[in-house]
Amino acid sequence: MKKALSLLLLVSGAALADDDAAVLKCRALSEAASRLACYDAMPVAVAAAPAAAAPNAGAVRTETVQPEAKFGLAKAAPQPVKEKSPSKIRSSVAGALDGWSPGTRIALANGQVWRVTEGEAVLPRLNNPQVEISRGMFSSYLLQIDGHANTARVERVQ
Repeated sequence: MKKALSLLLLVSGAALADDDAAVLKCRALSEAASRLACYDAMPVAVAAAPAAAAPNAGAVRTETVQPEAKFGLAKAAPQPVKEKSPSKIRSSVAGALDGWSPGTRIALANGQVWRVTEGEAVLPRLNNPQVEISRGMFSSYLLQIDGHANTARVERVQ
């Protein structure tokens, strides 16, 4: 068991050393375009989408995503420009809602799906009720139905 752990640590240390060497190599380049190409050529630890799924893989994406569309999503990588993110969003539940408990998934009309992580509520059956999801403390989010005092701690899953 100790030999396996030692081998794992040795391999992961070598991988980190390779990453550091690649970053230092790119950092040493003086021309901005060459430096960017060097950084872009570095392998990324996150699994990449298959090439067949992205026919224009070499094209630069110019589409702009509204901050509301990214509200609640975990940040996978640091953004080069700090975007102003809203403190809350308003939408409506897509369909009927009569309450929630931990694990309940709530689909909104704007396409977002949120999962209840804390809180329980029993409500009268509501069709397409208006909701507000606001930022809480410590990167949490709170869902509240208009006209009801119950809140649920939620996390965005889609």
